[in-house]
Amino acid sequence: MDADAVLDIAGIGFGPANLALAIALDEMDSAGRAVTARFFEAQERFGWHRGMLIEGATMQVPFLKDLVTMRNPTSRFSFLSFLHTRGRIVDFANTKTFFPLRTEFHEYLAWAAEQFENRVSYQSEVIGIRSATGPGDVEAVDVSVRVGGRDGAPRTHRARNVVIAAGGRPRMPEGLPASERIWHSSRLLDGVQAIAGSKPSSFVVLGSGQSAAEAVDYLHREFADAQVHSVHSRYGYSVADDSAFTNSIFNPVAVDHHFAASESVRRSLHAYHANTNYSVVDEGLIRQLYQTSYLESVTGRRRLHFHKVSRLVEVTHAGDRLRVVIEFLPDGSTTTVEADALVCATGYLRADPASLLGDLLPRCRRDGQGRLLLDRNRRVATDESVKCGIYVLGYGEHSHGLSETLLSLTAVRAGELAEVLTKELV
Repeated sequence: MDADAVLDIAGIGFGPANLALAIALDEMDSAGRAVTARFFEAQERFGWHRGMLIEGATMQVPFLKDLVTMRNPTSRFSFLSFLHTRGRIVDFANTKTFFPLRTEFHEYLAWAAEQFENRVSYQSEVIGIRSATGPGDVEAVDVSVRVGGRDGAPRTHRARNVVIAAGGRPRMPEGLPASERIWHSSRLLDGVQAIAGSKPSSFVVLGSGQSAAEAVDYLHREFADAQVHSVHSRYGYSVADDSAFTNSIFNPVAVDHHFAASESVRRSLHAYHANTNYSVVDEGLIRQLYQTSYLESVTGRRRLHFHKVSRLVEVTHAGDRLRVVIEFLPDGSTTTVEADALVCATGYLRADPASLLGDLLPRCRRDGQGRLLLDRNRRVATDESVKCGIYVLGYGEHSHGLSETLLSLTAVRAGELAEVLTKELV
């Protein structure tokens, strides 16, 4: 593609959301004309939660909710097609599970991404989006991209539409910066690899969700002589609700219901069903960790410690180790743990697309809480002077429901957006 050509679509980020969009666009066209799209990704190569690709960990969504199947079951980009190319489809069927290994699903995503290498610019961080036509009507935007890291020179790409799918960034506890010994759970495997040679003997894991439980289980198994301390603000892990009726909140029609509902109903739905995704753990893993803890209490060889209804009050570096002070909330008593590393499984902050929109932001509408207002197709609502499309994926949980940031409807979202974009480009 000519570097100076005007793109039909500039995609910001190339995780599963925009990868699914690239596939959907590839399977459609606009009046016989191929859509020109380029995606810009800050990472050096495709990667999806690489730091949590723990051996043996499985997906929490069935393989049918891959990049395409819910939209087009005959697509050559399906998980089953991937298995066929790898010669594993029969063996996978024999596992009698809908939930693949996480490492295998990442392999599938990377396999799909490889087929779009000519439409993706890696090591390309988008730092701003501005009107390409000055203060008048906005027919196109200029996307400023920094190439090759922080010191890279910015380049500009012009596009008629932008699709922002920037994902989230790790959220650390306030006042606790990451370091060589303090990691967000997204860096778990890299952090462990960096200190494994020193034979660590003690870890602290903060958090009550799936990532926290997986980190606790992994560290306990991987370091057979190490003490592992799990810190919870509650009494322990809560079970994720993945029952059949509840899971219907991730059905495509639920997006329409949520979008049409009043703000008070939306808040109620979130409160009712937050336990499908937030600070919850698969029941099997909870049972396994409890059984391990109980067995250790029987044998007297305790390595797994649960600090219930507790919080971190102080973390200091002491040479190559950490001094972690844990407060028991009911009575204020404290316990000090000497640890080789602290893992913060404290979730993610969703990227706010407003930070990228430069001189376009005053033309964008917001809701009563200051959030960008999205229409049903996830297009940012603007004044009439903005003729080009600004679309956002993975941001509108408040307007489109709990599935907005999850894999469950990735294929459906991509199909809806691809259909809108291709119609507009006729």
